Amino acid sequence: MSVVGFDIGNENCVIAVVKQRGIDVLLNDESNRETLAIVCFGEKQRFLGSAGAASAMMHPKSTVSQVKRLIGRKFADPDVQRELKMLPVETCEGPDGGILIRIQYAGEKHTFSPTQVMAMLFAHLKDIAEKNLEIPVSDCVIGIPSYFTDLQRRAYLNAATIAGLKPLRLMHDCTATALSYGIYKTDFSSRGPTFVAFVDIGHCDTQVCIASFEAGHMRILSHAFDRSLGGREFDEVLFSHFAAQFKDQYNIDVYSNVKACIRLRAACEKLKKVLSANAEAPLNIECLMDEKDVKGHIKRDEFEILASALLERISIPCKRALADAALPVERLHSVELVGSGSRIPAITKVLTSIFRREPRRTLNASECVARGCALQCAMLSPVFRVREYEVQDSIPFSIGFSSDGGPIGAGSNVVLFPKGRPIPSVKVLTLQRSSSFQLEAFYANPDELPSGMSSKISCFMVGPVKGLHGEKSKVKVRVQLNLHGIITIDSATMIEEGVEGSVSNDDTQAHGDKMDTESASFAGDNGVEDGTHSHSQSSHASDHHIRKHKVTKKHDIPVHLKIYGGMTEAEVLEAQEKEYQLAQQDKIAEQTKEKKNALESYVYETRNKLLNTYRSFASDREREGISRSLQQTEDWLYDEGDDETENAYILKLEDLHKLVNPIESRYKDEEARAQATRDLLNCIVEYRMSVKSLPPKDRELIVDECNKAEQWLREKTQQQESLPKNSNPVLWSSDIKSRAEDLEMKCKHMLNQRTSSPTPGESRGPDHHTSSDS
Repeated sequence: MSVVGFDIGNENCVIAVVKQRGIDVLLNDESNRETLAIVCFGEKQRFLGSAGAASAMMHPKSTVSQVKRLIGRKFADPDVQRELKMLPVETCEGPDGGILIRIQYAGEKHTFSPTQVMAMLFAHLKDIAEKNLEIPVSDCVIGIPSYFTDLQRRAYLNAATIAGLKPLRLMHDCTATALSYGIYKTDFSSRGPTFVAFVDIGHCDTQVCIASFEAGHMRILSHAFDRSLGGREFDEVLFSHFAAQFKDQYNIDVYSNVKACIRLRAACEKLKKVLSANAEAPLNIECLMDEKDVKGHIKRDEFEILASALLERISIPCKRALADAALPVERLHSVELVGSGSRIPAITKVLTSIFRREPRRTLNASECVARGCALQCAMLSPVFRVREYEVQDSIPFSIGFSSDGGPIGAGSNVVLFPKGRPIPSVKVLTLQRSSSFQLEAFYANPDELPSGMSSKISCFMVGPVKGLHGEKSKVKVRVQLNLHGIITIDSATMIEEGVEGSVSNDDTQAHGDKMDTESASFAGDNGVEDGTHSHSQSSHASDHHIRKHKVTKKHDIPVHLKIYGGMTEAEVLEAQEKEYQLAQQDKIAEQTKEKKNALESYVYETRNKLLNTYRSFASDREREGISRSLQQTEDWLYDEGDDETENAYILKLEDLHKLVNPIESRYKDEEARAQATRDLLNCIVEYRMSVKSLPPKDRELIVDECNKAEQWLREKTQQQESLPKNSNPVLWSSDIKSRAEDLEMKCKHMLNQRTSSPTPGESRGPDHHTSSDS
């Protein structure tokens, strides 16, 4: 069983795996620890990761990147429209209002959802992990931003399912970072919890969490975020600055050219990294567009002025996290800074002023999330024994439920799972119903959500409910906020009470509900039972008292789920089949490419050997014929053979082998013949030496066999030496080996016969003789 953690970033992905000696970050095919989150659709196959980045310039309109920003979002969202303007791919609105990506691939128009593209990326990461570990990879933990809604979390699970993965948990990025920090710490105070702030400034977002650490336990007190504040926004500041400068200085509009935009953005990202370590930096791009070379220059101070609005925004999620945790900044033990966008010096200054202490960089900024996910996977896996360590995460949004009669909650409070509620959590709703009914899950406070996100989560149809004589029956609905942070209904049960009888203690425990009852109801029809265990003794005692006098019958009620904007099971299965077909096409294209490259390499290698290594072993006629065939094959490769099937390349290679193999055999056999000759002569010498102590009759038989073999070798060698090297040998190395084996077999047979059947008066050893023999 694999124990793998995936950190899916907006720009890069990291794979961590737990092994017996610790946690390793896996290398991809290019021996890099980070894999680019890019999917490029070529003419015949997909290119993923680093290969996709290399092909992006050739296929800019078929290259999808930053898909994490699109998954689970609506096409009409203004933020989404701003995102799409930065991408060169063609997009449109789907039937459900989602995003569809149009791609020209294999001569056809294809349409993919962001979930399908994310599944392609997952499949690529899965393939990298399986190549490294040499075992199938299925179970994993995947890092997600804390601001992901229920729909986005479900989209990640669907993408993982399409790719053949089985996520044990979707884990918040900052929670994974806190776990990789806290599990190794042994210096926490025993007098109370230690509070640490984690600030993760990634490529496209900023996340902040406040965590409480104690021995063997960590708890997330609050999450805060800015979904559109990351390293990419600082790159965009530089991009806009130089795009305007080049328009004035060189009269070129970078925005009008897709490739020019890609190149300038890449150059600005490098420039930002240079400015992190230097006070100023130049920018030079050759032939950016219209065959013009461009030059620019900027100082760090100028950059910080340009990015001042972004730097001010960093304080907002930091202050919100402290406020939600109800923690004064003085009580913080430390501030940990991670993320690919955290290396800008100005960011460190801002955080120092907010938290009144300089942030630390204890953790690897790019790998801490993947490592934390791998640790969590090991904790959830039965394969590894990890020391007891409790991880208690919290949900960053308030979640409510409503039924046909209105919102469900305690009194005037319509929130079922308040913001900061631990993950996982359970609530049991007690309702009075006589027929099928509907429950709606929604985000109770839209202000907590990222902009543009719908407050609707999902709809649950519960029924049919069959009450007696049309009367209302008690229905208990078990609502769970599961380990992924997703709202589900585990079960719905109709309870019939009032039939006199008695129930044993065992039966009470089998059917009783272990949830505790809060004093919450409205309209006389609804009640809420919490998933905590603070009042379990009184609740169980009350149930026990009732059940002594009544028989309680329970009937399971079907629950049907409808997700607003989510994929159905049929759509997931269809996407799985499409991903399998695309993977097979990639495999065939890759194999065809390998065979073509093998044929091309063979042509060049053979041509070189004909002029050097094989020169004396081929006749003029053979050389001319092979050279002609090699030239014809080369011309075919760069003409009609440029786009052929795998079988066509195999047949061409076999035809060349038929011509070249005889020459190659002569060349190889010359050296092998010399070695076989030495081996046979050594064998002859050994047997001649070993018969000195044998009786004359036996000695003569063995010596005679040795003489025959030597004579045969001498004659054949003379014949072979009289022939030119470019003719087929009369003496092959295989012939000499056969003669040596034949000699050894005969000699051993005679020696064994002598030792196993001695004549009277003879000893059993060749060195011991009778007096008459002497």
